Amino acid sequence: MSAFLQTIGKPGRSALLAAPGLLFFFIFFVVPLVSLFLLSLDKPSIGNASVQWMFETRNFERFFGRALYYEAAFRSAGLAALVSAITLLLGYPLAFLIAKTTDPRRNTTLMILVLCAMQLDMVIRLFGLMVLMGDVGVINEFLRWAGLIGEQPLALMYNFTGVVVGLVQFSLPFMVLSLVGVIQGINPSLEEAARSLGARRWQTFWKITVPMSMPGILAGLLLVFAISFSSYVVPTLLGGWKVVVLPIHIFQQVAELGKWQFGAAIAVVMFVISFVVMLIYQRAAARASGGRI
Repeated sequence: MSAFLQTIGKPGRSALLAAPGLLFFFIFFVVPLVSLFLLSLDKPSIGNASVQWMFETRNFERFFGRALYYEAAFRSAGLAALVSAITLLLGYPLAFLIAKTTDPRRNTTLMILVLCAMQLDMVIRLFGLMVLMGDVGVINEFLRWAGLIGEQPLALMYNFTGVVVGLVQFSLPFMVLSLVGVIQGINPSLEEAARSLGARRWQTFWKITVPMSMPGILAGLLLVFAISFSSYVVPTLLGGWKVVVLPIHIFQQVAELGKWQFGAAIAVVMFVISFVVMLIYQRAAARASGGRI
């Protein structure tokens, strides 16, 4: 094999090494995505999941013509944006602490605490949150025992708040991992130079550390937004089908009603919204970081 690689040029070797990954990406991402776009333009046909090559916009007209669906799109995007902001506020201090911890044992311990939450399946973790946040869960029972609430429990589940808590709990490690490496890569001499010129700690943090960590912030925001925007399990279990988002509509149209074409149209709308939001995030972050992204 090594002799064969030596017989071809460097560009050929690079193309050969990249071929398996590109082939996998093309077969399992590009082909399904193109099929989804074509299916969304087909004439509605119950129970038919094959592309019929009937180009029309009836499915998209139905989506934008009914408030039930386009309101769910705004709800999904707003929910994902809120979760992204909360995870950034919670994850940045933790990531900063991990990045600035020089003791290897403490650093390893903190990383284990972050990663251990990712070792359990999402459904198991959500069932744990249901035990914690239910009407007779740990939180409400403790508040009753402490005399802070009456017999009426706090509504922590089957509402928007429960979905937000579930998504933040699930996506917080992704935000932390996106930030740690970037913060560790900031040259300490830049912060020391700012301090030597008279800047206070908080001024150094806001003027040097935060702008220099903007690539990690961008990556974390994009990752958390994508996870939250496309989540189906969390709104189903912790929202109790009361917080209706676009993934729930897709499941209902495809799995319950057999309307594959309309379900594909909703999925295409989700893809377009995600793509536009990612472009907005990238432009805003590039401007905030002085064009370093």
